[in-house]
Amino acid sequence: MADKARVRDEATRFLTFFEGHGACVVEADILQPAETLLDLYGEDIRARAFVTHDPDLGEMMLRPDFTVPVVQMHMAEGAEPARYAYMGEVFRAQDETRHRASEYFQVGYEVFDRAAPIEADAEVFALLKEVLAPLNLRAATGDMGLLLAAVRGLRTTERRKSALLRHIWRPRRFRALIDRFAGRAPLPDGRAQLLVADDPFDADTPHIGLRSPSEIAERVAALHEDAAAAPISAQEVELLDDLLGLRETTANVLEHLRDIAVDMPAIAAAVDRLEARAEALERRGVDVARLDFEGSYGRTSMEYYDGFVFGFYSETRPDLPPVATGGRYDALTRVLGNQNGDRRDIPAVGGVIRPELTLELTGEAGQ
Repeated sequence: MADKARVRDEATRFLTFFEGHGACVVEADILQPAETLLDLYGEDIRARAFVTHDPDLGEMMLRPDFTVPVVQMHMAEGAEPARYAYMGEVFRAQDETRHRASEYFQVGYEVFDRAAPIEADAEVFALLKEVLAPLNLRAATGDMGLLLAAVRGLRTTERRKSALLRHIWRPRRFRALIDRFAGRAPLPDGRAQLLVADDPFDADTPHIGLRSPSEIAERVAALHEDAAAAPISAQEVELLDDLLGLRETTANVLEHLRDIAVDMPAIAAAVDRLEARAEALERRGVDVARLDFEGSYGRTSMEYYDGFVFGFYSETRPDLPPVATGGRYDALTRVLGNQNGDRRDIPAVGGVIRPELTLELTGEAGQ
């Protein structure tokens, strides 16, 4: 484990770098209101966060990341465009199969820019790449916007598309839904029995559970509607699989994506943005001919990324988690704006570095 004093010094070095590129240094409370995070991510966040209760503040969580509090701060008092940098501990509960730290440092850089989002994407990526250059890390990129656009463009019911969008960050569940909606997998036994029942309600059976009879009836009607819907076509499933399976350099992937967009026109605008981003990255000195692009990249990260996503990895230490990660999270700002009654969005992109990992790679972690 890296010495905390060394980690803090390393974090300060990164923070100074970002401040030198125009960032305003900000702080965020370690205790965050649980209600906000639960509204954003649902009860799943409890498995990834440390929850406590304050007699005055109510249910709270140890800060799982900085993004939400920084967005809230900016929406309350920030001007645009704006750049922020921060550092401090974050806390993530780990299951017993992942032998990783549950408390670690992050140093971050966030850009809020409505007028030039593509340039902001390139700026954040290029700055992290520059400050991490001595470590000779491999960069991986992706674009959640492509996947979201592809799902929204499927020729199926809105209910099915909503289910797929909700689970796009859970690859196994997403695949199970695709197989079911395409008619490749049978319905679960309980659901199949419910659909063929003359009356799902038995007058002799007491009502159990939190759902009311009317809510149960609505759910049964929705299941009947779904069962009557035509399956997602084999061609669309194949195109979606092709998109998810992409793994090429950014320069090469554009031609492949143009081919997919001929039969899946819903992704055309996202492909245009990817091409514009590649040009913006080149202007900042990034060699896109060698920059990896992965169609599924970002699907197991926090669920707020909805556009460009990236990570930096050590090829000599594959046992380590990513040294830095980041991406665009426009949808998150819309949700938080609606929660606060602002009814506005603030396009945003950011990235974080884990300084204890950079020390590990340079052999300066200490004991």
